Amino acid sequence: MNRTLLTTLMFAFLVLFITSPFAALGSLMLVLLAGAFLFLVGNVFQALVGGNADTNQS
Repeated sequence: MNRTLLTTLMFAFLVLFITSPFAALGSLMLVLLAGAFLFLVGNVFQALVGGNADTNQS
């Protein structure tokens, strides 16, 4: 579950960076946003279906 929360937090910061008025390379950031969104959806789906999204268990 920590991986899912971390991915959600990173996605929120990425959205903040893209929407900031000083964002350089906006088109590249939009491509990065699309990839991060798919990664976020995959992690949330894995957490809901599998119950545990953390791959490295000790």
